[in-house]
Amino acid sequence: MDLSIIIPLYNEEESLAELRDHIGKALSGAVGSYEIIFVDDGSTDASWQKIEAMKADNIHGIRFRRNWGKSAALYCGFEAAQGDIVVTMDADLQDDPAEIPEMMRMIREEGYDLVSGWKKKRYDNALTKNIPSKIYNWAARKVTGIKLHDMNCGLKAYRKEVVKDIEVYGEMHRFIPYLAKNAGYNHIGEKVVKHQARKYGTSKFGMERFMNGFLDLMTIWFLQKFGRKPMHLFGVIGTLMFLAGFICAVWLIVEKLIRQSRGLYFRQVADQPLFYAAIVCLLIGVMLFLTGFIAELISRNSSGRNNYTVKERF
Repeated sequence: MDLSIIIPLYNEEESLAELRDHIGKALSGAVGSYEIIFVDDGSTDASWQKIEAMKADNIHGIRFRRNWGKSAALYCGFEAAQGDIVVTMDADLQDDPAEIPEMMRMIREEGYDLVSGWKKKRYDNALTKNIPSKIYNWAARKVTGIKLHDMNCGLKAYRKEVVKDIEVYGEMHRFIPYLAKNAGYNHIGEKVVKHQARKYGTSKFGMERFMNGFLDLMTIWFLQKFGRKPMHLFGVIGTLMFLAGFICAVWLIVEKLIRQSRGLYFRQVADQPLFYAAIVCLLIGVMLFLTGFIAELISRNSSGRNNYTVKERF
């Protein structure tokens, strides 16, 4: 099969039939065989009934018992996808299916592993979405090193092996390009895509997604950099804290002995605030060092300690 289109959705009953028609029109004559996989993320409206009514040889549906989030929906969609190229898009009609053939061409002819859409001109509220999105994407570029203008764009195209080799969980759907990069898929491209104003319903995401996005960005950076070598973080910080406390304590003791030997005024070591600061540094240093040891034990005994991706073998 040439193409799989994965569409996660939550309460989008008005747009589903129209979206299916748009996809059919956009791909007619441009793509050979394709499938559409609707993943209903626990909708409380008639979305599932609409999907069942569209059931066909190339239209499939997955329904969750409750709302688990977009990452879970994409994970299940990736597992079910059979196409050589996998495309993800939102169900709210804001992504234009007419962009799909060109994104497929970029993967096939230009060798991209992943092509991400860039909604250069948006029709969202500037204060609540556009400006926070620009700040978020700037931070994502700095942390991940991936030069994408719109990391979280729902319209993306992938080689099949990319989606089979990565695990999307929690809220990590925002950082799929970074997950792909860390799995060894470094040829990541970008295409300016048309952004269409929402026709039905309201957005399912509020301002809190940007704060959550920054926290998730820090989490994924930490896991990718230190997830398999936690002692490199905790051990280094713990050692520095311990040394700082040890040096301060020794300096206070030596200073007191020198002044005492010369008959000069001196304060008892335990009377000085710096001594207690040194003790705190020593304790924190030991605790961080032990945390690193415990994290290493957990990492070494985890089922995913040898996760890797193979490019070729003979």
